Amino acid sequence: MKPAITITLMERRGQCPCHHGHKPGDSFDFDQDRGRLCPMAMHVAFVYADILRYGGRIPGEPPGTARFCCPDPDTMNVFKLETRPAGSRPAGSQSQDSLKEAPEINTPEIEAPEK
Repeated sequence: MKPAITITLMERRGQCPCHHGHKPGDSFDFDQDRGRLCPMAMHVAFVYADILRYGGRIPGEPPGTARFCCPDPDTMNVFKLETRPAGSRPAGSQSQDSLKEAPEINTPEIEAPEK
């Protein structure tokens, strides 16, 4: 059985708060909380989760862990992935019932260039 993955927001390095409402200390189960984690962060997390799940290792990181940064340059949230035994729930994770709906992401309107 493949190991479970915990994703924890470790710190914010950018100037702006997270547009999805995440704060340092938030923790997510990779498989159970996919709709709760910002899609941009999940896009990056997926690659590292796949590497760790199938026995790979990230250079410079302890076995079973990986760090990555959200691709939003205004926010730059730093996340940590950790493997754990299959079927276990991450310590301090947010249950589906306790979370409110994710905030709407505010994006500026983009006008099409004139031809």
